[in-house]
Amino acid sequence: MDVVVVGGHGQVGLRLLRLLADRGHRARGLIRNPDHEADLRELGAEPVLCDIEALDDISACCEGADAVVFAAGAGPGSGAERKRTVDYGGAVKLIDAGVERYVMVSAISADRPEEWSDQMRPYYEAKADADRRVLESGLDHTIVRPGGLTDDAGTGRVSVGTNLGGGQIPRDDLAAVILAVLETPSTIGKAFELVSGDTPIEEAVRSL
Repeated sequence: MDVVVVGGHGQVGLRLLRLLADRGHRARGLIRNPDHEADLRELGAEPVLCDIEALDDISACCEGADAVVFAAGAGPGSGAERKRTVDYGGAVKLIDAGVERYVMVSAISADRPEEWSDQMRPYYEAKADADRRVLESGLDHTIVRPGGLTDDAGTGRVSVGTNLGGGQIPRDDLAAVILAVLETPSTIGKAFELVSGDTPIEEAVRSL
């Protein structure tokens, strides 16, 4: 499978690219800083210089891909405007790129605005609107809504579902779940929340 990861030098993107390459998939990561090219090559991935904020059309960056993963984000230190341009605008540009298989990395409770704090509202609004556009796109989509991300070592065990009520998950396990989603066609059309749990990842993904 030829997979393009938007946010290729992010903490989740790097983990996912390594897993994809290790499984024999063609792993392409979109980056905007040429200094990051070597980091991707070390993982067995192909760096693609592509600034999703600067370009109106990113379809050329994804040409020939079987699937795309939106794992980019403006980050916790960014303002509301940049969250809009990256977390929402970037996701929409990836929809418009026209790759049929689309995996969105969203956020837990993105579909439950009553749970958003005022401080986090710009982030959640961007994520919720991006999710809505994916759902309306007609693409073969899967929306993954992880809980709080940690740098703990992955356990390989998770809990998936809806209305999980919060929780955390290591970035290692999130990347492994995304890989499993890409390799499991029955996840097409599904949106689910994800936190650490007791079920092996591949079993949890097959249960969706």
